[in-house]
Amino acid sequence: MRVRYRAEDVPVSSRFDYWQDIVNESFTPMDLHYDGQPSFSSELTLGRLGQVGVAEVCDRSPGQARGRPSERAAGQYTVFMVTRGRTMAIKGGREVLLGPGQFVVTDPARPYRCVFPARRAVCVAFPKELLPLPEEAVAEVADVPIEGDEGVPALVGSLIARLPGCLDDISGTADGVRLSTALLDLLAVALATRMDRADVAPPPTRTRALLTRIQTYVEERLGDPGLSPARVAEAHHISLRYLYKLFESQGCGVADWIRRRRLERCRRDLLDPALSERPVRATGARWGFPDATRFNRLFRTAYGLPPGEYRRACGLTVLEPAPVPVLEPAPVPVLEPAPVPVLEPAPVPLLEPALGVPRRV
Repeated sequence: MRVRYRAEDVPVSSRFDYWQDIVNESFTPMDLHYDGQPSFSSELTLGRLGQVGVAEVCDRSPGQARGRPSERAAGQYTVFMVTRGRTMAIKGGREVLLGPGQFVVTDPARPYRCVFPARRAVCVAFPKELLPLPEEAVAEVADVPIEGDEGVPALVGSLIARLPGCLDDISGTADGVRLSTALLDLLAVALATRMDRADVAPPPTRTRALLTRIQTYVEERLGDPGLSPARVAEAHHISLRYLYKLFESQGCGVADWIRRRRLERCRRDLLDPALSERPVRATGARWGFPDATRFNRLFRTAYGLPPGEYRRACGLTVLEPAPVPVLEPAPVPVLEPAPVPVLEPAPVPLLEPALGVPRRV
C-alpha cells in the first residue's frame, strides 16, 4: 500500500519542519531548502515492494536538497530518475544534469547536493547486496546518467516510472517481490552494458533479465493476432528452442503464456465499467482474438463462463449488436400444429401453422 504526504495539508507556520521530518524519517536524511519558504508546495508518495523502497516526489516549488551521511544510508543504493522537469546533482565535485527519462545509481552515504526547479522524480532504494553486481563494478558507473530511451535501460526507466502507480495493487504481495527482483536484474544488466562488461552480471541474472525483456515485448503486442513464438524468438535473436527453455520456469509454453495474458486482458476489460458498452467480440479482437467463436471457447475454458455471461454474472450488462453463440445449440424440434376440426355447416378458417420455436442463441 502506498502512503501519500502533502506539504499543503499543514499550516504554513509549521509546514517546513513537518516536511523535513517526513522526508528524514521515511526516506533518507537530507537538509531541504525551498524557494519561497515557508509557503512551498510538495508531495511525497511512499511504498515498498519486498525490500525495495519506492518514493515519488513532486516538487511544485524550486529548491535544493543536501544529503547527510547516516548508518541507514550506508548499506544502500539509490536509483534516482526524473520523470518531469530537471535536476542538477552535485557529488564529488562533479555536476550531473538529469532530464526526463534519465536515471543514475548513487550511493546515498556519500555527500551530495541536488538543485531543482519544479519537478517530478522517482527514487528506488534497496540494500546493496540485492543488486547482483560487485560493489567495485557499480562504483564505475555510479552517478553517471543513463539514458532510458532504448534497450534494457528503457525497460528499467519504464518500470521505475510505473512503480508508484502499482503500489496499491502489489505492495506486500508475491507479485511485488517478483517485480522488484525483475527490476534489479534489469538494472544489473543495464549497468553491465553501460560498462561494456556484460559478463560482470551473473548468468542467472542475465537469463532472468532476458525473460523479462521478452515478456515485456509480448505484453506490448498482445493485440497483434500475428504474434507467435517464432516471431518473439526472431525479435530477440535467439532460437525457438532456447525461447521454450526460458519459459520452462513459467510452468507453461510460450504460446500458452501469450494466450493466458490475452485472456487476462480481456477479462479486465469485461469487468471495467468504463468499457461496459464495448461488445464482447470487440474485446476479444482488441486483444488478439479476431475469431469470436474461438475467443468464446477459450474464455469459457479459462474462467468457467463465456465472456458475455461472465460480464453479466459480475453485474455488468451490455446490449450486444450481434451475439456470438458459445455452444452449438441443441436442435429444437418444430412441433406440428394440432389439426383443427372443421364444424359443419359453417366452415371454420384454419389457423396458420406455427412457424416453429426459434433457436436459442
